[in-house]
Amino acid sequence: MKFTCFLKDKFISIFLLLFVLATIEIFLMIYNFGTFAKIYIVVSILLVYFLGLFIEFLIKKNYYKEIIEKIDELDKKYLITEIMKNPNFTEGEILKYVLDETNKSMRENVNYYKYLQEEYKDYIELWIHEVKIPIATSKLMIENNKNEVTKSIGEELDKIEDYTEEALFYARSNTVEKDYIIRKTDLKEIINTVIKKNKNQLISMKVKVDIEDVDKEVYVDSKWIIFILNQIIVNSIKYSKEDNRQINIYSKEVQDKVVLYIKENGIGIKKGEITRVFEKGFTGTNGRINGKKSTGIGMFLCKKLCDKLGLGLELNSAQNEGTEVKIIFPKGSYTDF
Repeated sequence: MKFTCFLKDKFISIFLLLFVLATIEIFLMIYNFGTFAKIYIVVSILLVYFLGLFIEFLIKKNYYKEIIEKIDELDKKYLITEIMKNPNFTEGEILKYVLDETNKSMRENVNYYKYLQEEYKDYIELWIHEVKIPIATSKLMIENNKNEVTKSIGEELDKIEDYTEEALFYARSNTVEKDYIIRKTDLKEIINTVIKKNKNQLISMKVKVDIEDVDKEVYVDSKWIIFILNQIIVNSIKYSKEDNRQINIYSKEVQDKVVLYIKENGIGIKKGEITRVFEKGFTGTNGRINGKKSTGIGMFLCKKLCDKLGLGLELNSAQNEGTEVKIIFPKGSYTDF
């Protein structure tokens, strides 16, 4: 806040003061007051007025300066009203009142939409749980009536089940902290669960899975890591080459971490697209290939969940040479969430 700008705001009052002083001078001239009296009256009024302006300027400048400094330090700017001091001048009181009311209205609006989001999330979760029942029933019917047709139907049901799970985990991805249990978990058991879940796809696509050196224990929530690993395996199957399909899974201990590698010899990813794999909705060239349609949600969700769970997720790929995904588990029993 500059003093010149402050004076500009006071232009009308200064102009009126000068007009009044000019009027006084005219009357003093009519009644033959001495020169000293004329000068003293004008100068004293101007000094008192501008001294008052300067004091007002300092009070407002210090107050607004403190607000600006505090708001620059805040990550959440809307909290400024919580730490603002009560001003001792009218304009500041009006400003604080306006900010308080705006902040109150903003919180009410945010809470309203938060409620709508929670309501929608609850509906999605309920719908997914309900739709799982006919999927499970259909799978049971297929088991009792096995033939080439029901086998194909079963594979499509597996895809539907994967998509419904993806929707469920997406709905819960913003509230992972409310639904996780970190415990010591057998890495091999997790991998076997995921492989078993995808066995029909692996067999029908003739994908060879080579698992080595995964007899390790990691600290993680088994439900969430199974979903993450399943998304990676499904992608490895989907984007595998037609000949000599293979997925290699192994782990290494690196300093205070356990790194799980999932490597396949598929069609790979273009160099310019690798950095965008974890972006929401990004499908890339591979996602547009006929028969390999992608939603662009799977890897985005994996990255988001890994970040929430304190896990590392990295991807390396070369076109026509395959893709390698690394999941990095902290080795200790405590992770900062």
